[in-house]
This record gives sequence, structure tokens and C-alpha cells, in this order.
Amino acid sequence: MSAFFCFYSLNRGRNVLRQKREWIVRVVSVLVAMSILAACNGEASRPAASYSSAEPEAEESFVSAGREGKLFEFGAEPLDITFYAHYSNYKMPQWGADPSSKWIQDHMKINIQAVSAEGNGAQKLQKMIAGKQLPDLIWGQRDSDLERLREAGLLVPLDEYIEKYPNLKRWAGDKILNLLRAPDDKIYFFPNYYTDKPHGNAGYVVNKRIYKELGSPKLETTDDLYDYLKRVKSKFPGVVPFETGLANEGHGIDQLFSAFKENNFSFTSNYAVTSGDRMVSIYKDEGFRESAKYVAKLMREGLMTQNALTQTADQVSEKLSQGLVAVYASADPIKMAMPADAEMSKNNPDDGYFFIEPIYKKGLDKSKIYPGTYNLLGWNVTAITTSAQNPEAIFAMLDWMTGPEGSSVQMWGPPGPDGYWDGFKEDGITPRFTAKYAEDPEGLARIQSVSGDLIWVGNTAFLDQTKSDYEATLPEDKRNWSTYWQHKVTWKSQGDATPFMNLHPMPDTEEGIIHRRIKDIWLEARADAMFGTSDQEVIDILDEAHDKSMEVGFQRYLDYITAKWHANLKTLNEGTAPQP
Repeated sequence: MSAFFCFYSLNRGRNVLRQKREWIVRVVSVLVAMSILAACNGEASRPAASYSSAEPEAEESFVSAGREGKLFEFGAEPLDITFYAHYSNYKMPQWGADPSSKWIQDHMKINIQAVSAEGNGAQKLQKMIAGKQLPDLIWGQRDSDLERLREAGLLVPLDEYIEKYPNLKRWAGDKILNLLRAPDDKIYFFPNYYTDKPHGNAGYVVNKRIYKELGSPKLETTDDLYDYLKRVKSKFPGVVPFETGLANEGHGIDQLFSAFKENNFSFTSNYAVTSGDRMVSIYKDEGFRESAKYVAKLMREGLMTQNALTQTADQVSEKLSQGLVAVYASADPIKMAMPADAEMSKNNPDDGYFFIEPIYKKGLDKSKIYPGTYNLLGWNVTAITTSAQNPEAIFAMLDWMTGPEGSSVQMWGPPGPDGYWDGFKEDGITPRFTAKYAEDPEGLARIQSVSGDLIWVGNTAFLDQTKSDYEATLPEDKRNWSTYWQHKVTWKSQGDATPFMNLHPMPDTEEGIIHRRIKDIWLEARADAMFGTSDQEVIDILDEAHDKSMEVGFQRYLDYITAKWHANLKTLNEGTAPQP
């Protein structure tokens, strides 16, 4: 799955600002040590000589209108950038090793060096702040960690560059940009996968071969799923009946929670659900309690991944690629299921994976079941730190990446007659896809399986609309696997969670301290409940977790996020920006 305005004209001004920043760094390092440590937890190839897109005439008319100042020129000199992803488990692919980043490296002279989280993002960030060695770019959640950096003056405001460069302003629009504004009315975060339409990949994929061999039974309700998983275990003992992926991050089990509750937009990230106009304890929610018992039942009976809380993404990917999974549910099953489907189906078209409609408890309205959610701001954000030597150049790169040419290079590989697309149509926006797009889905899947981890400022509106329009012109058997299922299933079954964004309090506030404590209780209770030996033990675990949470101030936290939820609703109704 966003910051820029930092230039100093006088040496004296530089020294003053440097001294101020060093003082800020010392202060923020202490704050982060107290708070962040506790918070750890989708025309021809040519050199890009300038900022302009593949159709310079169309782009230039847009860029120059109402703007002054020279745009940064790519390729004139190397642009070296350090990049840190604030995720403990994320590992950036080697820049220049895949076709997309290699093209950017060669044609635009952009070199990006990853700064590793070293397995502990919170500790790494604190260490960099204390050592005054922030990277140029930080990519992470719109949460308190990045907000602290903003408050400390360590992020560059983007407003001037947003006005100067065309793509973010054009594609995001004022409503999304206003939602990003900080209390000082400036924008510091560049959004990733922002959108004005439903999107998302959460849901369930099913192994084709196993499904057919079991007679292609009905798979709609939680009862259907349970019966199916029992049959899988009986006939295919070497196969994982229900694969969760990384359950320690909620994957798989959150999708099952959605099956037991209509209009479930907040999931488990807030440890609360809506009840009327209030946010209330998740532990007392009947849908969640039912889902927790269901998950524990699957675990007890060996119907789901036994190491769901400890397995790695590589282990999950390997099982999928070998066809050793019957049903896989996740917040983004496409990422791993798409290359697995391509690998399995290349020799046998009856092999691979397909999506099913969201599972739901019998008696519920299936049109109100959402295995995943989306919001207008998308997933996460990228911020430029004040350590960057040339913040405008970095913003220009991000803005190019979120525009038509950058998006196309990252999603469909390098342009050219031998690639999957070859320049743009007359509008300067629509890629001209080549025959290879439909003829080589496996190759395209390989590109996207890597470049997907390098898309930090994804433009959902452009990507989704472009591929949907083109795929609609192809025969069904020639359509891209991911696009086909997004259009057919996943985009229709995601809920709008925009009102529930940015609910969490800052760590150093009283509510933030409470939040940290109830999060620890939640993580322990969720793990214990998964291994409950009976329905009653699961309920006892949840009740105990509720009581412990109330003892450390849960109600105050619930009141706080209720107020934030209502403030977001007011902001969205008025079309103005919510205050953090």
C-alpha cells in the first residue's frame, strides 16, 4: 500500500532549523521509547527523460495549467532514496531485480535502498529516531507512530508539491485530500490504494480439483463449510481443509467473524462493534462469540491450520502452490492464490483456485455480509522525512508512480511491443495492451507477485477501471485471474469502513495507555480462544478478557472511539476533514 516541502534558503536558517530538529528528535525518541515499543504488533518503451507521461502532449496541458516552476526531470541525474516499511514482517523486494523496478531504475535513474525493520518495526523506528538516521521515505499505517513523527516536525508537508505535480490531485480529488489533512491544515501523507469506489480482495478461494472430486457441493453457509471441511479431511488427509494464512494478523478468522454478523465494518481491529449509535465490547457481541466457537471447533477437529498463529507467509504460499489447501480465507487471498493458480493450471486447466461468494450463517442476509472492507483513503500511507535531501524529487517520483504511466509500469511491467502493454491511446491515460496480456497470464502473475510489494502509492481508481474495461473485451477464459474474480466476487462484497478510520488514540494519552493494555488482553484472549477445548471454555475466555479490559478502562476507550466514529460521520456528511 504519502509528505513534502522542506527547503531552506539561508545558511543561518539551516542551522536554526537543524538545531530545532535535533532538539525535537531527542524529545520524540523518549516519547517513542515509551509508546512505540509497546505498540509492536493489489507507445513504445522509451527513456523517461522528464516528468511527463507516455503521451506528453496530453500531460503537459494538464501540468502547466495554473502552475509555475520547473518540474523535476527524471534521468538527468541519479535519484537515490532510502525506504523503510514500518511493518515487522515486510521485506522489500530487491530494487531492480524485477522487470518493473528494473525499468524504473534504468530509464529514470531511480535507486531505492531498503532499510530493514529487522523483525521489530517499533524498535527499529525508535532506534532510527534516537540515532537521528531517519530514511527518506517511511511507509506504514495511518496511525500514532507516523502521527508522532508529524507532530515532532520530522515529516515534510506535501501541499506545495500536490499543487505543482498533477497526478495525486487529479486522481484523489479534494474529498480524499481533505481527509488527509492534519490539525495544522497541511497534508503529510501520500495515500496508497485510495479510491472513490468499492474495492478489496478479502474472501474465500477454493481448490478446483478437490471441489470437483467431492462433487461440487453447495458452499454458502457456515454449516456448508463445516461439512465440506470434514469431507476434505476424510478423503484428502494430506491437505489443509481450511487455511487461514497469518491468523496472528486476523487473516482467516476475521473472515469467519464476518460470516456471523451482518454489516460488520470494524472487524477486530478496534476490539469493538457497533450497537445502535455506540461502540461496544467485541467480547459480548453474539456474532463474535459464535465465530470464536466456530474457529475453536475447526481447530479442535483438525479442520484448519494447526500452526495458524506461528506460520510464515512463505509457508502459506508453498502450501497453496502445491495444491495442499482446500479452502483459503484471508484479507487478500489474491496475492498468494493468483501465482498458485497460474502454477497449478498451466498443465491442467481444471486445477487451480476459484473464489466463492462470502460464507454466511444461515438466516442472515447474505447481501449484508462483508469478509473485507475498504475506505476512501485506501490502505496505508507514505511519508517523506526531513532527512530527505531532495523532497520534491521524491514527491515527483511518488506522483509519477500513482499516475497512469507509473501505475502501468508497476502493475503490467515495462512498456513496449514485447511487453504486456505498449504506450497509451490518444487520451494519454488508457494503456494499449498487447496480445501477450491474454496469452501469458503466468508471466504477468510473476511480475505482479513482486511488483505488488513495491506499490506504495497505488491508484485504485486507475488500476481497477483500466483492467476492468480491458478484461471485459476478452473471452472469459483469457481474462486475468485476479481481475476476473475481483469483478465477479470481491469488489461486490466489501463494506465501506471509511467512518471507522483513525479511531485509535495517541499512545501517550490516557486513552492511548488504555488502548495498549486492552490490545495485550485481546491478543492473549484471541490466541487462547482459538485453542478452547469446548464452547464453554471459549466463552469463559472471552468473558474473562472483557472483565480484564473493563478493569483497565475499556469503557473510557469505547467512549473515545464512539466519539471519533461520530466525528468521522459528521466529516463525511459535511465533506470536510476529520480532526485526528
